[in-house]
Amino acid sequence: MRVLLIGANGYIGRFVADRLLADPAVQLTALGRGDDADVRFDLATGSPGALTRFLDAVHPGVVVNCAGATRGGARELTRHNTVAVATVCEALRRSGCGARLVQVGCSAEYGPSQPGSSTAEDAVPRPGGPYGVSKLAATELVLGSGLDAVVLRVFSPAGPGTPAGSPLGRLAEAMRRAMQSGDGELRLGGLGAQRDFIDVRDVARAVHAASLSAAQGVINIGSGRAVRLRDAAATLARVAGYGGALHELDGPPGALRPTIGHPRTESVGHRVDSLGHHRTDGLGHHRPDPLGHRGDRADVEQAPPTAYPYPDGCGSWQQADVRTARDRLGWRPRIALEESLADIWMEAACRI
Repeated sequence: MRVLLIGANGYIGRFVADRLLADPAVQLTALGRGDDADVRFDLATGSPGALTRFLDAVHPGVVVNCAGATRGGARELTRHNTVAVATVCEALRRSGCGARLVQVGCSAEYGPSQPGSSTAEDAVPRPGGPYGVSKLAATELVLGSGLDAVVLRVFSPAGPGTPAGSPLGRLAEAMRRAMQSGDGELRLGGLGAQRDFIDVRDVARAVHAASLSAAQGVINIGSGRAVRLRDAAATLARVAGYGGALHELDGPPGALRPTIGHPRTESVGHRVDSLGHHRTDGLGHHRPDPLGHRGDRADVEQAPPTAYPYPDGCGSWQQADVRTARDRLGWRPRIALEESLADIWMEAACRI
């Protein structure tokens, strides 16, 4: 089976490429904008006709699209997430290859959901931001194309390679900086959101399974369990061996919520180094970071807390109903969140 993979250098695409290359029955061709792609092509600016000619020459049996943008303004997101998918669909319609399309979508297409609920594929999408809108438009293009196609709506991917700008990536980076500088406290915002984290390697397994299946329509890919970011932060601290206190900033101005982890009892300037040993900094300096991390208790208690909303437009809760993936793909998640967090920390720790 020849597979054309679009976006092989992206966060999810790299693991999809590894998974497909591990299958001896797959012949993989990578298409992308980078120099290391087998074929250089920019979906956002290239014409459907040019892509059609390439499809007719390569004649893939499956096209997997992992490409897209997660940041930027509405125009940029529309170009990379919607116009690009329109180009793929039109090229496949014109081509004689008859390839199956596996499109990687996103749970941001659903938007906010009721706390305690599990979102199934028949839920009415109400995306809460331009990213979700651009991905939903792409899904509608795929579903209306008449192609043999499936859209995998991936919930919150985690694990190795997690972008530093993502919530879990920012947590790991803040913790790394605290341990490197010996700070015994972190002030973190946005920890009240609950998300369905799924390891990126499990996502790659789902893409592989979808490539081999005849399933069509939309299929959720998640763990089926919402986890509060506050709990993920506590697990990350345990994995990292961080013995300081995590102060949560969500709540009314002027008040700190209870600490997560071990409360700090030492005086200002007495800190914990990256190995968990106490040391004294006679100057008592603190170093702020993007998550609002401070080095001494006095500064923490005097600074008014500022909440940092989870940046996907999905409100306080998301949890996937994953029964369709089980029934139609024979897929189940295998990797626990603690393992995903351990891998995120391993990469962050290498920067110490």
